[in-house]
Amino acid sequence: MVSSVTKSTELEIVPATVDRWADVVELLDAAGEHGCWCQAWRGTDAASRAGGKSRAELTRQQMSAVPPPGYLAYLDGAPVGWVGVGVRTDTPRLVNSRTIPAIDDLPVWSIGCFRIRPGFRRRGVAKALLAGVVEAAKKAGAPGVEAYPIDPEGRRVDVSLAYVGIASMFDAAGFRRVLVTDARSARLPRLLVRLDL
Repeated sequence: MVSSVTKSTELEIVPATVDRWADVVELLDAAGEHGCWCQAWRGTDAASRAGGKSRAELTRQQMSAVPPPGYLAYLDGAPVGWVGVGVRTDTPRLVNSRTIPAIDDLPVWSIGCFRIRPGFRRRGVAKALLAGVVEAAKKAGAPGVEAYPIDPEGRRVDVSLAYVGIASMFDAAGFRRVLVTDARSARLPRLLVRLDL
């Protein structure tokens, strides 16, 4: 999968498979084991951690699944971005969520988070990752892609709180706004957006 960033550069979007583990570590290990490792929104880490597995070990284990736990963006061979993905019906925290309700029982792919390396933000990396996930979901026969972004309505928000994505990016990609959820990020309500495939 390849997505354009500018006329002079292109991003390559690929699944986070085990052979790319070093690049996943480079993107997700900024806070060491104290980081999320793209596990908190899945709700799969509490029981596994009680069994002795770290979040990093869980992420690595999930890299053999379909879909993988995420997709990576590369620019000139260097990893610059991550998007966390899971099948909603296989994601305990979403299945049991009181703040982000399911609108149906379809096994849509859910986007939980974006992580873009400093120095590469505001350059279309998240947009390219989103396009890559949609393309992969179509090829896999997924019924749709869902996400839970915020709409800052033109205001700037702290990057650490915009990890869920910005609604306008999903609007531009053809997602429809289904409902305003009770979940919040950056003190803003999170929306449930869906692209049916």
